[in-house]
Amino acid sequence: MKKILIIEDDPAIRISLTEVLETEHYLVESEEDGEEGLTRAIKGNFDLIILDMMLPGKNGNEICSELRKEGNLTPVIILTSRKDEIDKVLALEMGADDYITKPFSIKELLARMKAVLRRSAGQNFNHEKIIIGETEIDFTELTAIRNGENLKLSPTEFKLLQFFLRNEARVISREKLLDEVWGYENYPTTRTIDNFILSLRKKFEKNPAEPVHFITVHSAGYKFLK
Repeated sequence: MKKILIIEDDPAIRISLTEVLETEHYLVESEEDGEEGLTRAIKGNFDLIILDMMLPGKNGNEICSELRKEGNLTPVIILTSRKDEIDKVLALEMGADDYITKPFSIKELLARMKAVLRRSAGQNFNHEKIIIGETEIDFTELTAIRNGENLKLSPTEFKLLQFFLRNEARVISREKLLDEVWGYENYPTTRTIDNFILSLRKKFEKNPAEPVHFITVHSAGYKFLK
């Protein structure tokens, strides 16, 4: 039985979500304060966190960012009444797995939960540490070290690396990468992938202009070689 944490300060939404999810056979815990929610999220062993954007104590982006810095990769779905695309992008960059705007239907939320949980189950990664070129990546500690220097990687970059490692030598389209790593069909543009690949090349390739790990396959996507 999947264990869900709801961090939501609106009692009506919190109570109704709890009742619905329990009916759907989820184990549900809840918090209404951002600080307390973060503490419970770190200490608890949850399968999914449903996280309101606007909370007392800490907001949703702060909670998500701190979870990822702690190495906690529990899937997160952000709830918000804000419709600006920049807010959606920021939430995903902070490490959220999906984003849903209030008001929303319970059917839509349940569908998104199942999709996120399915992707999370498929992202179980057996290797704690891996070496790419001259860089050692520790997926438990979420660190990357090259020649003794710590590289700064975002939570999304770690996810992208994991997906590439599971699909080494396969040609993967930009659309597939967006669907599997971001999991959000309305993410602004596939150009986002190009920007992330450029960033990874700068961090992992000896010569980013002549990559040997993150290879462009013309008109098809990208291929990763370790």
